[in-house]
Amino acid sequence: MSDLVRRARAVAKEVAARHADAVDRDARFPREAIAAAREARLLGAMVPRDFGGESAPLAEIAAVAQELAQHCAAAGMVYAMHQIQVACLVDHGQGSAWHRALLARLAEEQLLLASATTEAGIGGDVRSSSCAVERTGDRFALTKNASVISYGADADGILVTARRAADAPPSDQVIAAVLKPDTSLERTNGWDTLGMRGTCSTGFQLKAEGSAEQILPQPYADILARTMLPVTHIVWAAVWLGIASNAVARASAFVRAEARKKPGTTPPGALRLAEAVAMQQEMKATVLAALQRYEAARGDDEKLTSLSFGIAMNTLKTTSSQAVVKIVNHALLVCGLAGYRNDTDYSLGRHLRDAHSAALMVSNDRILGNTANLLLIHRDNTGLLG
Repeated sequence: MSDLVRRARAVAKEVAARHADAVDRDARFPREAIAAAREARLLGAMVPRDFGGESAPLAEIAAVAQELAQHCAAAGMVYAMHQIQVACLVDHGQGSAWHRALLARLAEEQLLLASATTEAGIGGDVRSSSCAVERTGDRFALTKNASVISYGADADGILVTARRAADAPPSDQVIAAVLKPDTSLERTNGWDTLGMRGTCSTGFQLKAEGSAEQILPQPYADILARTMLPVTHIVWAAVWLGIASNAVARASAFVRAEARKKPGTTPPGALRLAEAVAMQQEMKATVLAALQRYEAARGDDEKLTSLSFGIAMNTLKTTSSQAVVKIVNHALLVCGLAGYRNDTDYSLGRHLRDAHSAALMVSNDRILGNTANLLLIHRDNTGLLG
């Protein structure tokens, strides 16, 4: 276990776990867990060492997200979404002096970044924008009716997508890093949801301005394909694996407690526990395989933009989001009423509610539709395996 993951485990067990029920009950930002993650210098871990970070590989970042999610899914998801933005800056911002300075600040100040990619009126399609960057000299301004900005009110900065200019088509997008002092957020809807309540994924009317240098030089479409999409699916899957792992751990503890009550007998739930462990191991293997595939493709634009790679990342999202629900359901069958209740050590209500968010965070139907279109034009199906 790396030192980074060891620090994350301490934050998860000592802080995130203690406040997870309150975060869920009150639908509030997991401020204690994120403050502890900042103190443990987890937020800037992916930043290259040249800028004061730890150059942590994505595998370690995913492991940190999993550790946090095992004890507070909202904290794990906030961390994961933050690291998606950091990855975009690391991969696509080092050629810009402004973004190099931001990377240094991320490492030094452990800033928390959010994302504003969705927009009211475009149906959740992150590949198009109705708002546009308005340039005046070397300055820019933008106004975006963002249907969702997770933990936007608590972020130190936001990466915002918009059309390149007022006369640009919806798909000609850029992404700008805007900081809290130069941003105003007017809340447009609330966040009273079934699960993932602590992500505080409310809608905002976002207004921001800044230097034109804050706009990443590469088109958003390139950033999305090469970094944002694969990193998103990997770290989200790690969060869901964390939820599943904790559910299995609770089921295992329940079975052991039942076995102690009747020595020499096998508790009725032991068989279903074995099934749940097998599903958890299969899910873990899927996530690890995706990580290995991404690391093998990094720096190779041909691989990162290939149809087989896109299909693999889409499939990771849909399969892992389905697996977490199945695993938690299985754990609930093991624990029975003790898992159904909210006042036991084996309670799984929060896990089940959080798990059901997975298929909705970018709808599985939308992703499966995209995969279906890719398969229509992907002729070499053997390439899906390599």
